[in-house]
Amino acid sequence: MIDASRVLHIKLKASSGHFQFHQPLVIMMLRRAAPASRRLFSTSVADTDVVIASYARTPIACFNGSFSPLQAPELGAIANAEAVKRANLEPAQIQEAFLGNVVSAGIGQAPARQSVLKAGFPNFIPCTTINKVCASGMKSVAIGAQSLMSGSQQIVLAGGFESMTNVPHYLPKARAGYRLGNGTLVDGVIHDGLWDPYNNQHMGMCGEKCAETFDFSRDDQDAYAIESYRRAVDASNRGFFKTEITPVTVKGRGGKSKVFDTDEEMFNTKPEKIPSLRTAFKKDGTITAANASTLNDGAAAMVLMTGAKARELGVTPLARIRGFADAAQDPVEFTIAPSKAVPLALHHAGLQMSDVDYHEINEAFSVVALANMRLMNIPHDRVNVNGGAVAIGHPIGMSGTRIVGTLIHILKEKDATIGCASICNGGGGAGAMIIERLN
Repeated sequence: MIDASRVLHIKLKASSGHFQFHQPLVIMMLRRAAPASRRLFSTSVADTDVVIASYARTPIACFNGSFSPLQAPELGAIANAEAVKRANLEPAQIQEAFLGNVVSAGIGQAPARQSVLKAGFPNFIPCTTINKVCASGMKSVAIGAQSLMSGSQQIVLAGGFESMTNVPHYLPKARAGYRLGNGTLVDGVIHDGLWDPYNNQHMGMCGEKCAETFDFSRDDQDAYAIESYRRAVDASNRGFFKTEITPVTVKGRGGKSKVFDTDEEMFNTKPEKIPSLRTAFKKDGTITAANASTLNDGAAAMVLMTGAKARELGVTPLARIRGFADAAQDPVEFTIAPSKAVPLALHHAGLQMSDVDYHEINEAFSVVALANMRLMNIPHDRVNVNGGAVAIGHPIGMSGTRIVGTLIHILKEKDATIGCASICNGGGGAGAMIIERLN
């Protein structure tokens, strides 16, 4: 086991906002991620490898948008069923399910279990709901991989889902009864999904601190956001996301149904208006509703199996999971936690930064991507090349799975080999995962 504090130690120069890296291991890992040279990684699959057999997701809908009639487990069920279908499996072949969901209030008990049964799967499949805030969907994949690596299972379902639209408001004193004075209505999305309880502040304030520390201006963040939208819209228009998305049918008024097969959020903003928006968290701040990620609804799922089982079933895997890791630090600095998780994941994979062709860094805020690119010395043309959560959306229980799945398709589109997905999470943590595309 590697002590995270020895792998990456960052010394802050308070006056300049610049950082110095220490420890030879991390210096070796964090070489500039120049375009990777063509490498002949093995295309064969070992029996003990963990492979991704399939990936599917719903479109991502706007807050109070097209998926408003659907509860989170219903969205999860759609992704679950499609992932199993794309793996050419029967639901009964799934041995266990690990699924992320963050704000479970009002959904009912065991959301993961609900999503599996709503997909029509057999009731003998054990199900576990994972809540690691925004990293829930990635942690579900990591736990699924560990289950395969340990020999506990041979085929598992992993993923995540969220309906931020349907999260209820809370009445904290209702059980004991309200007496004299006004009551308070608490927004469950903010309280359980977006609030830093350690410092009693919105996580957007942590983003503001990150911007100040690294001296990223409002213009820097707006420019990043505009580029994220440009990349996402371009990718959508050329059909890139069609390979990921399974259409969702929503019943409307009068029993009429409508089919949704395209992400909504990226077409819901006019980039030219982004610089004129008011700040969202701090009067003299830099973060706005446009250069931060949005509130959304959606679900993603993937089927994982051992290399031996894939060979036995004649399954052609999409990718191999080479390594993964979690890291954590001060809760207020969750924004830069990916810079600690990535070196650990690379070490687990037996690789270094120069081996990585493309990165997905979840855009909780534009400043998260900007700061982690600077810390890890990664050029923007290798990060979120088809846009990120700022433009595509961020259903918090889903995103960790989505960025891993999207990365698979990016590696295919770019004829590349190694990808690294990383995502920060509330409480000061982050997860990272290294995948290798298989032909």
